[in-house]
Amino acid sequence: MALLKVKFDLKKRVKLAQMLWLMYWFSIMAGVLVFSLGLFFKIELRKRSELMDNNESHFVPNLLIGVGLLACGINAFGGKICYDSLDSSKFAKWKTVMKPFLICCLLFNALLFFSALLCFTMRIPLQFTLAEGLKNGMKYYKDTDVPGRCYMKRTLDLMQMEFRCCGNNNYKDWFEIQWVSNRYLDFSSKEVKDRISSNVDGQYLLDGVPFSCCNPSSPRPCIQHQVTNNSAHYSYEHQTEDLNIWKRGCREALVSYYGGLMNTIGVLVLLVTILEVAVMVGLQYVNTSLSTLVNPEDPESESEGWILEKTVKETFTDIMAKMKAMGKGNQVEEGADEQAVATVS
Repeated sequence: MALLKVKFDLKKRVKLAQMLWLMYWFSIMAGVLVFSLGLFFKIELRKRSELMDNNESHFVPNLLIGVGLLACGINAFGGKICYDSLDSSKFAKWKTVMKPFLICCLLFNALLFFSALLCFTMRIPLQFTLAEGLKNGMKYYKDTDVPGRCYMKRTLDLMQMEFRCCGNNNYKDWFEIQWVSNRYLDFSSKEVKDRISSNVDGQYLLDGVPFSCCNPSSPRPCIQHQVTNNSAHYSYEHQTEDLNIWKRGCREALVSYYGGLMNTIGVLVLLVTILEVAVMVGLQYVNTSLSTLVNPEDPESESEGWILEKTVKETFTDIMAKMKAMGKGNQVEEGADEQAVATVS
């Protein structure tokens, strides 16, 4: 028994083909949207590539770009078939390619769904990439006169101001590295000597943060140096005071930004997948309704359309049986080849 069988007359077939043709145009625009989203996400990753040690994966954006282009081509081809299906005589030339095309559509929809799932799961590897990239980037903050690293200070400052964050995990990360270049240190000063000698690695460590960590909305002038020294500032208690520097870590801020972006893209790709499944089902109805005309010579005769010629269980059983038959056929051929080789030798 056919799955979801529907009876059609000429009027219903024409309406279905017209509606499907329109839906294919929407699907082409959806393909352009997926392509644009992939391109946009690729650009966003490139913009902050140095914060990820240039180890960020472009597999997902590249996949979205490829899927978007593929969607445009498949839907344009499907739209042409629907347009020709308005005339049963024109549709006859497409009968031989309908089954392979529908199989391609099914595989393409599976690829779309897989792309959406990747969008939702990309947050996890991105978190590890950002953690390592930001950690290394902060080490290079002071290297403003080192070729290849001179841009890092500007990049980190702009990022901290844009995302309202400070450090990797939080502002205290800046206490653990030397972020002031030796070029700007007075090594004749006792304070500088004491700080460097007190550190095992010979680094000049401060309980301070760069200016880009300051919150401009704070009514108090920014306390970016001696953050943990209560006596250095009037009416100040760093344990209880609402600090006027950003407390949120930049890794969390960037993961939240990219994660939100990917979730949005994932939802849109899922909606595109639903649209693609709908047009594939509609095309199957057009194909079966035109293939089962009561009188093939009379285009106005009634017909029946369905999604599957048999039930889901029966269809699955048939597919498995065919696969087993193909496997046995291959074994027989291999056995015959081996026997022929043995006979020759």
